[in-house]
Amino acid sequence: MSNAPQRIGTVYLVGAGPGDPDLLTLRAARLLASAELVVHDGLVDPAIMAMIPKAARLVSVAKSRARHTLQQHEINALLVREALAGTDVIRLKGGDPFIFGRGGEEAEACHQAGVRVEVVPGVSAALGAAAAAQIPLTHRENASIVSFVAGQCKGLSDQNWAGLAGVGRTLVIYMGVATSEAIAEKLMADGLAPDMPIAVIENAARPSMRVLRATLAGLGALVAEERVKSPALIVIGEVTAREKHNELIRLAENAA
Repeated sequence: MSNAPQRIGTVYLVGAGPGDPDLLTLRAARLLASAELVVHDGLVDPAIMAMIPKAARLVSVAKSRARHTLQQHEINALLVREALAGTDVIRLKGGDPFIFGRGGEEAEACHQAGVRVEVVPGVSAALGAAAAAQIPLTHRENASIVSFVAGQCKGLSDQNWAGLAGVGRTLVIYMGVATSEAIAEKLMADGLAPDMPIAVIENAARPSMRVLRATLAGLGALVAEERVKSPALIVIGEVTAREKHNELIRLAENAA
């Protein structure tokens, strides 16, 4: 009988980016190509899921506002259990694992259990969406500060967002579709101008991407009228009007 110690697998926290498979890192693509077990979110694009070998086991832990396939502590336990059984586990997440991806919680659970963790960063949803929409999150004329906040979490009304949006600043809101009207009211109550330009980016970096623009006061109505669905990001700030500004410049140059 062998006394060799049981092999412990590695948990790879892999960022899938905003959707387009071409935006995966080489490390992420290589790991997916040889995957044994992939524990994935519901927002990972089907084109990325198609890169996983057919022999690999797939476990969906998709979350929605009203329903979770598994609670977070159950996901943590799943990752640890599989790794301790000797399986290398890919925890595949939309965007980046450490930006509203709960990657920190999962890494801590693995470390406490003696399981090795490797984090493979992804293009964050905010950066990928803004790039796809050609909205610069910073611009010398409009913004030198960018903030990321979650619009769907406990105690939204109690969170202090004062100073995160306004002149010279860009605010990117994750998971804010369902609470868009409350978000607009919250920001205006904090003193942000109702006519502050905003953009809603739906299905970023995918063929079905939409970029919708309005003012802060019209955010809730825009989301409702256009039936915006996740994945979607809300960008608030003067940078969201850059495309219009650049178009006016092009028209002036063409007329000259």
